[in-house]
Amino acid sequence: MFTVAALYRFTTIAKPDALRDPLHELCVTAGLSGTLLLAQEGINGTVAGPRRGVDMLTDWIRARIPDCERLDVKYSSAEANPFLRMKVRLKKEIVTMGRTGIDPRKSVGTYVAPEDWNALIQDPETIVVDTRNDYEVAIGTFEGARNPNTQTFREFPSWAEATLTAEQQAEKASASRPRKIAMFCTGGIRCEKATAFLKELGHDEVYHLEGGILRYLATIPEEESLWRGECFVFDQRVSVTHGLAEGSFDQCFACRHPVSEEEKNAPEYKAGVSCPRCFDQTSAERKSGLEERQRQISFAAARGTRHLGAPKQTPATHAPETTQAPVKSRKS
Repeated sequence: MFTVAALYRFTTIAKPDALRDPLHELCVTAGLSGTLLLAQEGINGTVAGPRRGVDMLTDWIRARIPDCERLDVKYSSAEANPFLRMKVRLKKEIVTMGRTGIDPRKSVGTYVAPEDWNALIQDPETIVVDTRNDYEVAIGTFEGARNPNTQTFREFPSWAEATLTAEQQAEKASASRPRKIAMFCTGGIRCEKATAFLKELGHDEVYHLEGGILRYLATIPEEESLWRGECFVFDQRVSVTHGLAEGSFDQCFACRHPVSEEEKNAPEYKAGVSCPRCFDQTSAERKSGLEERQRQISFAAARGTRHLGAPKQTPATHAPETTQAPVKSRKS
């Protein structure tokens, strides 16, 4: 059994490039795989391996990186290693919003513990916003949550300005008290930065789910939960459910969207090649290349080895709580 740790912390790292090699060496020595992102605004990542190795990493980060004593870590488990290799990458942002000057270290919304989340989002004076991408929302979200229909987190600021800020201005114009805004994401990092952005826009009562969906699913009993569906995760498990048990979704290699059992029974689905979502958008040349890749995966499996990049049955690897949309197929 592998321990999976999703972690992040907004903090000032003056020279993130100086940490890349020592972090990578530590992770390899500790038997870890996954991805860590480093930027001047902090660290973000998901790794998997033996629990002792994960503890070595988190202890190192807390001791060596400034203001990381309260590093946010969510633990879960996986029967198979959900990552193929270990990568430490340098980035401009540890979660890409694309707006300058947004700093959760200076101004951020109110953290809400999972135990208090239900009461907040059931309040009729609360607007509940899912800050994740559309393909994530499609397989699960909280009751009554708004879907901004974004393909990447870069699109969220424009949606917030056009929708949430416009609604607040209308409420103020009618002498109504602006409603509270409660936001959530997979592990807490996107909604934390989103609250900082809304504070910059002048929103006062802004809240976010501490530890994200992952901590909520690990903490709140299923019979009390307001979560509906499964939670997309950026590793080869594809999705998790209550108690962070591995979910039922696979992933289409062509478009990277999650694929349900029902969709896998559709005539457009072919493992590693296409799904109902992308079948009509993938060229014959692209399908041919994917079919050859799938054959190589099958050959490797027959030899008792693992083809690099082979998914759950097929799945692809993602960066931790990435803000990018699934890869789009080339149109025919």
